[in-house]
Amino acid sequence: MNRETINAKNAPAPRGGYSQAVKLTDFKTLLFISGQIPVSGDDTVPESFEDQARLVWRNIDAQLKAAGMSKADLVKVTTFLADRHHTMANREIRSEYLGAVAPAMSVVIAAIFDEKWMLEVEAIAAQ
Repeated sequence: MNRETINAKNAPAPRGGYSQAVKLTDFKTLLFISGQIPVSGDDTVPESFEDQARLVWRNIDAQLKAAGMSKADLVKVTTFLADRHHTMANREIRSEYLGAVAPAMSVVIAAIFDEKWMLEVEAIAAQ
């Protein structure tokens, strides 16, 4: 797969660990990951935002691994936050997980299905 990060010079620069666009050519696998929620395998939900966010990223990682992929294959991530006050913590924890990987990204402040959940993250990966 050929992957090109695009950050147009006449558009705003990305502000923190993402690309404005990701162009893919010659890929063979495209994976759509449904919104991952902060629920563990034993059906518990952590209380803190930080623990919920780390659990969501572990759940995304589990889906990637089940498909024979890794975080390096992520090309688009959409995060839904229940409260805009979690924006900075979300960015820090996302950066912990992604490291140098910089997919295209959106963050949306939204009401989330279960009031205990403080975030939900969906993703697209390609190889």
